[in-house]
Amino acid sequence: MDKLQPYDSNPEHKELTNDELEAFFADIDTDNDGFITIDELEAKLEKVHDEIAPAPEKHHLHHPHRRSTLQGDVEAGTDDDLKHFLQRLLPGTQQRIDRDQFISHVRAWHIPSQDQTSDDHGDEKQEKALPIGRRLRARWSVDGPKIVFILCVSALTIGLSVWQGVKYINSPDIRAALGWGVIMAKFFAGALYSITFFLILSMSRVFATFMRRFYYISRFINWDRSQSFHIWMACIMVVFATLHGIGHLTGTFLTGSQADRRPALRALYSDPEISYSYADYVARVPGWTGIVSLGLVWVLSLLSMPAVRRWSYELFQLGHLLMFPIFGLLAAHGTAQILGQYPMLGFWLIVLVVLVIMERCQRIIRGFIRVDAKLTVLDDETVTLICFKSGGKPWRYAAGQYVFLQVPSLSLFQWHPFTISACREDKLQLHIKTDGNWTKKLRNLEGSIQVGIDGPFGAPAQRFYDFDKSIIVGSGIGVTPFSAIVTDLEQDLSREQDPWTKRRRGSSVGPRRLSSSVARQTSDIETPARGRDNSAVSEKTLASNTRRVDFHWTVRDKAHLLWFSSLLNRAHDLSESAALKDTSQAPLDLNIHVHVTAKRKNISTHVFRYLLDSHRTKAAPYSALTGLKARSNFGRPDFVRIMDKYHDELVRDGVSDEKVGVFYCGTPVVGAILSDQCHELTAKSRQDGTKIRYIFMIEVFG
Repeated sequence: MDKLQPYDSNPEHKELTNDELEAFFADIDTDNDGFITIDELEAKLEKVHDEIAPAPEKHHLHHPHRRSTLQGDVEAGTDDDLKHFLQRLLPGTQQRIDRDQFISHVRAWHIPSQDQTSDDHGDEKQEKALPIGRRLRARWSVDGPKIVFILCVSALTIGLSVWQGVKYINSPDIRAALGWGVIMAKFFAGALYSITFFLILSMSRVFATFMRRFYYISRFINWDRSQSFHIWMACIMVVFATLHGIGHLTGTFLTGSQADRRPALRALYSDPEISYSYADYVARVPGWTGIVSLGLVWVLSLLSMPAVRRWSYELFQLGHLLMFPIFGLLAAHGTAQILGQYPMLGFWLIVLVVLVIMERCQRIIRGFIRVDAKLTVLDDETVTLICFKSGGKPWRYAAGQYVFLQVPSLSLFQWHPFTISACREDKLQLHIKTDGNWTKKLRNLEGSIQVGIDGPFGAPAQRFYDFDKSIIVGSGIGVTPFSAIVTDLEQDLSREQDPWTKRRRGSSVGPRRLSSSVARQTSDIETPARGRDNSAVSEKTLASNTRRVDFHWTVRDKAHLLWFSSLLNRAHDLSESAALKDTSQAPLDLNIHVHVTAKRKNISTHVFRYLLDSHRTKAAPYSALTGLKARSNFGRPDFVRIMDKYHDELVRDGVSDEKVGVFYCGTPVVGAILSDQCHELTAKSRQDGTKIRYIFMIEVFG
């Protein structure tokens, strides 16, 4: 049996402190005699294993049994295997080990200190440690495009508002006839042109999916924020529409119906007989269409309140059907041309309104097309749903996209967006976090059900195949946009297809045989050396042509790893088997890194979870802790060090003039750290002449 190797002996990785070593010894020395016995160590190890090793449920079909991972020979029994495991940990020791000898052995294991394990403020501290200039630049990289877009929307809104308002300020005949109210109303009418346009634009998923193809547009317009942007535009619309109505109802109509304004009114319309009462203004097309549409806007707004949505999502959805009569009333609102202005609003909105109506009609139709599905509970917080395409036809989708899901047995009107976590031929898989009322009800439907599917629609991760080298970082359920990418790679590699050539549009390169030489399953596992018969130049040429994907998944608890254990293990197997193949084509270097960040209160639990995860046998090549073949990192990942090492490896391999896509889904703080490092490494590569550019993309839900 090979000697147990430390997982991470990097000098930058702080190892167990003296206090932690003393605490570990004291925890094992249960009889306080100053010695550690093999029996004491074995008892503690088994206790910790029973406590922290996952207990897979029936749906974890691909997760190894918790006992089999700790047994080279299942029939030999757990006790014998534990003893053998401990002998590897403490080679050449007697039954009794004193304090100094035990601590010396533990130091040789190179176990990381708990001080590096993530806490809720670890990433914030790292961000605050950046110089103020870099911190602002990093934040600007994450939030700057959003700010620029908001400024553009605000500038357009203010510009249209001023244009309309000033136009009527400079019309003394209109002011004389209708008073101050018309000026106020027109100021807000101009603003509503812009607000209404963006309100409707944010409702179109098809338009957003199409526009994602254009990188520079998507850099400034975050299509994933369309829902929150829609809410903001709706709130502003309610306020501006109300002020527009107040301007007319308490100003224009009231002033224009006064007897002393009739001469000015007759001069304005060149009609000596004209005389309008307040009721006449209301009865005309602009009057009643404006009042009715304003009333419907308020009804729709009240039905969209969070309290109403939680109480009855169906009522919330039905309320949104009011948008269609509102659009019609707005289009008719200015057709009378009372003030001589061309009715622009209808033409301003017509294309987007028709597009949204077509989308909604398509969704209604798809709501009646039932799709067979199977719902499985993964853990207390997560379920997985596998949808089967009728007739065995493959689903059409791109990795990283999302769909809208309807479950008729819960509601005919509720459609919720979920990211596609995997798609294999006729099977489309979703991982759903059950943290809402609807998803909690969905959890109770475990088994075979029928659903409605609308989509798929676009997401940032679908740009993955634009890059030959990528770094993917997912946190918790945020891994789902990227698990679809791993599934894509696994599926195409098994068929010896090139997924990049397959998905790049307009490429003149035909399908080619693709091999995978995964060099690093973790940052510290040695890779097989390339053939020594090639020259150093040939090695660098091959390395520079290699497609490389580094996948980092950060989870709070090891139980979350059960979600994708099967997928990650298959990818691991494919990469290892393909590495043995000889090919002259550019290989794929796929690296999978798992980071478990939950901090353990007991030092023994921390030490043994590290050791159990490191333990492998030929009969059971899985971690006894996570069920993965890939080894795990414990603690908050240091992405500055990780990306520095990544860059150094590219430079060492002779990579130059290359774009590296950095995809992230998680908290904004970590996004700022990644963004800052992308900028720093890009600047560094300019200086050293390698011209490697790191392009940061963040995935956002909402």
